[in-house]
Amino acid sequence: MATIQELKENYEGLDQQLPVKGEEFIDPSCLLTFEYEYPNRDTQVEIDTDEFTAVCPWTGLPDYGLLRISYVPDDSCIELKSLKYYLLSYRDVGIVQEHVVNRILIDLVAVSQPRSMKITLDYKVRGGLHTAVSVEYSQDSGSD
Repeated sequence: MATIQELKENYEGLDQQLPVKGEEFIDPSCLLTFEYEYPNRDTQVEIDTDEFTAVCPWTGLPDYGLLRISYVPDDSCIELKSLKYYLLSYRDVGIVQEHVVNRILIDLVAVSQPRSMKITLDYKVRGGLHTAVSVEYSQDSGSD
């Protein structure tokens, strides 16, 4: 049986074994759009997945969450299979929870130019703490 000191020493080396990639591994180039045939309508598109994962940049441990994307398209819609591949590119990326939604919003707005968009990431409880992060974009305000 290991002593507490031995366990601590073993734990300290675990993060060295986990390959954590930086934000440069997020791949927005795979995102595709298609023409939206009803640009004058305020159609709300809702997309969610409970399979989103990235890793803590400090520990290398996974962060899992329910990702919700809600947007009103202008001239184009986001193609779902390409969105899936884009989200998979986060899998081994070390990125803090508060930055993820902002990065996703920036990339999705850049490719689809929606009238409005809201990204919410509701993380699973880790370390006894629950985190949910949201960010919004509006074409009218030009803010993201």
